[in-house]
Amino acid sequence: MTPEHVGRLEAIVRASPRVMTVLEGLREVGLPEHWLVSGGVYQTVWNALTGRDADYGIKDYDAVYYDPDNSWDAEDVWIRRVAAHFAAPLCDTVEVRNQARVHLWFEAKFGEPYAELHSAAECLERFVCPAFSVGVRLAGDDRLEIAAPFGLDDVFAMRLRPNPNRPLAAGWDRVTSRAKDRWPEAVIEGP
Repeated sequence: MTPEHVGRLEAIVRASPRVMTVLEGLREVGLPEHWLVSGGVYQTVWNALTGRDADYGIKDYDAVYYDPDNSWDAEDVWIRRVAAHFAAPLCDTVEVRNQARVHLWFEAKFGEPYAELHSAAECLERFVCPAFSVGVRLAGDDRLEIAAPFGLDDVFAMRLRPNPNRPLAAGWDRVTSRAKDRWPEAVIEGP
């Protein structure tokens, strides 16, 4: 990640009141090893790049975390705790998922195998596109921490290309066409 891209990402995230509210809330509830990922990040960047309202097109805010207790009951406790922390509409749009559980349901839902994860950040290596593979969180000292296993070039180029770790990801056409519908400036490179 270039320092320029990191600085731009931080400025864009900090300029979005809603994203900052989510980041502060996730930190306050103590969600273990959490990251705000996917649309809440890349769509916020794309809105800034295209001059749209910071919240345009963002349907939800995906909060991933890692807790070795991969029972549904343990995840449900966190889902309810996070929802109770936020006022509307965020109580209904911050979606919390324990990454220690994904391998238990992913194949049945998406039709492709999914190896067990060992950290929340590891999920970023498996998203459909590198542009989606960016996570941010607010540290205790208010620093913005960034996880981006493929770097930030694709998110700032508005480029959708297959994840080199999942070149034939299920849902590629659906996911990329939905993004392109909302952000026609996006460039799709791939199958």
